[in-house]
Amino acid sequence: MALIVIAEDEFLIQDVLAMMLEDAGYDVEAASHGAAALELVKQHKPALVVTDFMMPLMTGLELARAMRANAELKTIPIILTSGAQGSIGRAEPEMFDAVLDKPYREKELLVTIGNLLGGAS
Repeated sequence: MALIVIAEDEFLIQDVLAMMLEDAGYDVEAASHGAAALELVKQHKPALVVTDFMMPLMTGLELARAMRANAELKTIPIILTSGAQGSIGRAEPEMFDAVLDKPYREKELLVTIGNLLGGAS
């Protein structure tokens, strides 16, 4: 099963997202901010990262920049999910493989993940 790291500071959203991805057959590790997510990514080398934009300690954009600057992490796909900052993510296409505006539909997220992982689960 492919491992997905979630970076989301809203615990309810984090829990719902984790359950949704686990129900779809993915392994999930979750962090409440970008700095903790970066440590999970370094430790586990996941297949994909789903990140919020606005988080304490390290934003989703800062997380993406740190990953893209690291030779071991730069090819991991990153999906940005954001309520208001989606345009910032779209303005930096080299950072994010996909940008989904909150509230996104479950099917939309799962299709995007499937496309980025080549159907792997």
